Amino acid sequence: MPRTIIARCEQKGLRMTEQRRTIAGVLDRARDHPHVEELHARASAADPRISLATVYRTVKLLEESGILEKVDFGDGRARYESAEREHHDHLIDLDTGKVIEFVDPEIEELQERIASKLGYRLMGHRMELYGVPKKD
Repeated sequence: MPRTIIARCEQKGLRMTEQRRTIAGVLDRARDHPHVEELHARASAADPRISLATVYRTVKLLEESGILEKVDFGDGRARYESAEREHHDHLIDLDTGKVIEFVDPEIEELQERIASKLGYRLMGHRMELYGVPKKD
């Protein structure tokens, strides 16, 4: 399976314009969960001809193609990450909006046990924790 977003687009037969390649490159380099306006700011820094509408259309195409996944952390903005990233959960800092990715084997095992106890085989899950920093 191709690793970069551009390679996955090409594998799916999507037409990759220069602007789409720039947006895909920005997404590949993102270590956060950018919303469309953030993507536009980053992409237009590389190519000032990229409009906000182009970013919206490209993100929609990538989401519909199963390349991007939309995530909503309750701040009223859709954010995006690669649909093929390794499984992880999220902790959202309510003060700053910072999103911390984590994996905890104990939580994963507990979720499997709960599903089994209820008579289900777990096929997937999404977990988002919301918190504020502890005051020592």
